[in-house]
Formats: sequence, C-alpha cells, structure tokens
Amino acid sequence: MSFIESIKERAKKDIKTIVLPESMDDRVLKAASIILEEKIANIIIIGNKEENNSDYQLDAAKFIDPKTSELTEEFTNKLYELRKEKGMTYEEAHKLLVEDYMYFACMLVKEGMADGVVSGACHSTSNTLRPALQIIKTAPNVDLVSAFFLMVVPDCEFGSKGTFIFADSGLVQNPNSEELASIAASSAESFKLLVEEEPMVAMLSHSSKGSASHADVDKVVEATKIANEKFPQYKIDGELQLDAAIVPNVAKSKAPNSDVAGHANVLIFPDLDAGNIGYKLVQRLAKAEAYGPITQGIAAPVNDLSRGCSPEDIVGVVAITAVQAQNK
Repeated sequence: MSFIESIKERAKKDIKTIVLPESMDDRVLKAASIILEEKIANIIIIGNKEENNSDYQLDAAKFIDPKTSELTEEFTNKLYELRKEKGMTYEEAHKLLVEDYMYFACMLVKEGMADGVVSGACHSTSNTLRPALQIIKTAPNVDLVSAFFLMVVPDCEFGSKGTFIFADSGLVQNPNSEELASIAASSAESFKLLVEEEPMVAMLSHSSKGSASHADVDKVVEATKIANEKFPQYKIDGELQLDAAIVPNVAKSKAPNSDVAGHANVLIFPDLDAGNIGYKLVQRLAKAEAYGPITQGIAAPVNDLSRGCSPEDIVGVVAITAVQAQNK
C-alpha cells in the first residue's frame, strides 16, 4: 500500500469534515467528488450550488453560500468581536465573509462546525493562511506556524522508504536559529503523526560539521544546539550537507559520530529559498509525489495547495488534513 493510500485508510476510520472554499475551481470540485466517493471525509463547499453545476457527483457535499446563509449574520458578529481591536468594522467583517470564502471557512472551524480547511488551488499562500491566523490562531504552546511538504520519492532507498518531510518549504522566509529549532520540532512531530515512524531530523547547510565557515552555517549550528536543548525527545543533528544527511556511506566520512547522518527523513532547510527549490527539484526530476504546503502550529489544520496542483493532489492533502484533525 502506498503512503497516501495508507493515509486515506486512516482518514476513513474516523471521518472528519473538511471545508473547500474554492468552489470556483474545477479541480476542487473533481477532488470533492473523489473524496466523497471514496468516503475519505465529509465535505463542505463554500459557494452557490447552482452556480457550480458540474458534471461531478456532489450530492453528498454540503454547499454553503455566504450571500444567503443564515450563519452569515452570526459569523459577522463573531468576526467583528474577534478583530475589532485591530480596527475591523462590522461592515468590513461582513464583506470579508461574503466575498472571501476563506474567512467563512475558517469561521466554520472556529465554531466547531468543521474540522479543517484546504485551500490554495487558485489563491496565494497568504490569502489562505491570513484568515486562519486571524480567526483560528496558533495552537497552545506553539511558538511559530510553519509549513512542510510531505515528499514520497519512488524507488528510493533513502529516508523512510523514500518518504520525507521537507521544511520550511512554504511559509517562513528566513528563519533565525530559534525559529529553525521550532520548525525542526514541529516537523518531527508531524512526521511521527503522519508516517508513524521515528523522525530523524537533519539541519541542512552547505557545510557538514565545520567543513565551511560562514554566518549562514553559524545560524544552523546554533539552531541545532537550541533544538537539542529544548526538544531532547527527538533525534536532531546538524549542520549537515544533504548527502551527509541521507546517504550512509557519505555520512561515515563527513559525520561519523552522528546518529542522524545517513538516516535522515526530516530535512530542515536553512531558508525558504532552499526549501522551495529543493522540494520542486525532487518533485520534477525524481517524479516524487509532493503534498503541501502542509501547515503545522495552527490550532486546527488549515492546509495550503500549490496552484499547480491536480485533483489527485487535493485529495491527498484533504486526507492528510483529516488525519491531522483526528489528532487534535
């Protein structure tokens, strides 16, 4: 059974309700029909059902049109109360809920009417995550919201049978050492939840154990130190070059005393440029499955999509979101 099929099976054991706010995108509607047919999750679609009269079987989906829903007035009052200290007026709250479906979707989760949200097929990451952070907010005891891609590389001997987490590959632009340490811990927890194997976390750099000297290397060295002090329950090591992190023979020469080197399955990149380029290289050249950006650190799962996603990608991210919701 493939990784994503195992995630789907786990999602089916405790059905959660996931909101899809991008009813204007045909890929989302097709994905919704697959999810309902396979009984992966219950689906709420934000939008007018008549305006989205597709050929897909969506009778089991619940459509909510903010322009006519009886929930809109209640949500407007609650959103206004949540954001009035930030300067939001009642009229602005109402306009957001009616015109920006992501706000309505997040209110459904905030009020316990849904368990998670998946968006981003035709919206930017900021448009997806801004309402989530304003309404659902961060989880307790979490310092930083970050994002990862769950990568499944075919015919790969490295990682966990070719399965990796790449972080941060979607959100935090240039994390400092404290933030890198937080991303490492969150990613280890996400790997343990989703892959159900022990996370082996490599803090990546262009240097392995002092082979190069630069401020960028110092940042990763300090992040590794912080991570090991704050999160001793996880195996975290660095700084490591990519080959030293995942290839056992290279690890023997570059980091012979490391428990992580040569066995890493969670790869923490030093900045968003490296993480984003890295996941796309592996996705396109190794023909890997790439699910994400999956967020970690929000009080309920709200996950982004690549705007180049396929309906099958959306199905996979919804299944992951459902499994995350089971753990809340």
